[in-house]
Amino acid sequence: MRRVIRAALAMLFSLSVLTGIAYPLALTGLAQATMSGRANGSLLYLRGHAVGSALIGQAFTTAAGQPLAQYFQSRPSAANYNALASGGTNLGPSNPVLLRSVARLARAYRVFNGLPPGTPVPVDAVTTSGSGLDPDISIANALLQVPRVAAARHLSRTLVRSLVTRYTQRRILGILGEPAVNVLELNLALDRLRRH
Repeated sequence: MRRVIRAALAMLFSLSVLTGIAYPLALTGLAQATMSGRANGSLLYLRGHAVGSALIGQAFTTAAGQPLAQYFQSRPSAANYNALASGGTNLGPSNPVLLRSVARLARAYRVFNGLPPGTPVPVDAVTTSGSGLDPDISIANALLQVPRVAAARHLSRTLVRSLVTRYTQRRILGILGEPAVNVLELNLALDRLRRH
């Protein structure tokens, strides 16, 4: 009996060290050696200070919650861009609450971006994502925001549009997902323009 218990404890100890210490350390070392930026959270910096992660959406608003015209706006968030409250609304496509919210957000989007009433609005501009923290918007959404951002920053639309193109992420392996624009990376590029 003691022999069985000793063997079991030796196996428990060995596997605990292997799977709880050695394996995680090996993976951490490999990740740091091959892709340290991603392994450390894909942090983005401005003037030497971390301002966010390329993987987590954030609001570009005033302290009162009003969107800032000089920045591209992220997808709406059911979590108010709080990573601790990540989640969607779980409202179905026929839910009257969702339909009213989409209509309200579409009106606000058109007004904020100076678009005529009835202009089609990209779905990602008026609906929240499953996580509430999407860092990306569609190319169509970004392009509709170009005139407002260019005017607010006194830049040419061509320059701002070229930045949208530069920060467009293509499909993974050419087939997975949809092309998208990372809002934080794009807004940081705009802020860097001002410094030069």
